[in-house]
Amino acid sequence: MSFATLISAEQLRALPGPVVLLDCSFDLGDGSAGERAFTAGHLPGAQYAHLDRDLSGAKAPGQGRHPLPDRTAFAARAGAWGVRPGVQVVAYDAQGGPYASRLWWLLRWLGHDAVAVLDGGLAAWQAAGGTLEAGTATPAGGPAYPASDAPAMPSIDTGALLAALGRVRVLDARAGERFRGEVEPLDPVAGHIPGATLRCFKDNLLPDGRFKPAAQLRAEFDRYATPPEQVVHQCGSGVTACHNLLAMTHAGLAGARLYPGSWSAWCSDPARPVARG
Repeated sequence: MSFATLISAEQLRALPGPVVLLDCSFDLGDGSAGERAFTAGHLPGAQYAHLDRDLSGAKAPGQGRHPLPDRTAFAARAGAWGVRPGVQVVAYDAQGGPYASRLWWLLRWLGHDAVAVLDGGLAAWQAAGGTLEAGTATPAGGPAYPASDAPAMPSIDTGALLAALGRVRVLDARAGERFRGEVEPLDPVAGHIPGATLRCFKDNLLPDGRFKPAAQLRAEFDRYATPPEQVVHQCGSGVTACHNLLAMTHAGLAGARLYPGSWSAWCSDPARPVARG
């Protein structure tokens, strides 16, 4: 049995066979904080996946703060972690799952189905009696992952999204104050894409940090009354949007698209429309 969306701490502890554990903990305000936390304590056998170095590509004008990595380069990185077809991968973080969700999406993008996010993250593991180990980790090593010929997860670029406005449902995963344009701590322009609907990624979670039940998530996303194929997920830079994509997929609503550049790419051109409020 493999897991393709979420896995509980109890299920992870009971898993037989090889498992690739990847700690994706990160802090957008301090790019080394996640790695320091990993060194202080992580799931036994886990390796560290850094948002900027491992889960993003080189920055280029108009591509946003965390562009997708080159697929060939990411396939090599996945292989170095020990990811093989059919091998279960479990990603986690200590921030509610946004960075682990980014890794989940990227591996699915390569064509790897057996990847899940640890529901509740590091805290849930400890609450279930799981232990931690300290220190750094050396990648397992191995050949590049044999990625599918074409990306296995759909995405949309800025030009195509601009042309599609009014015909797609854009869901914005940022906090409400950023969506409304009241504050903007990371990007040069405040506001949101015209017509977008706020769906903060934290709305997918219960108070204890675990995801809401699949039926509840489905009811909440069904309120948008849009087929998944007509939904575009975005956030500040294409990271927390993956949390909403994971939630929809877990709820049985697969097929929505990611806008990788998100607000950081959209607002890079002053000619593009901006909404506030």
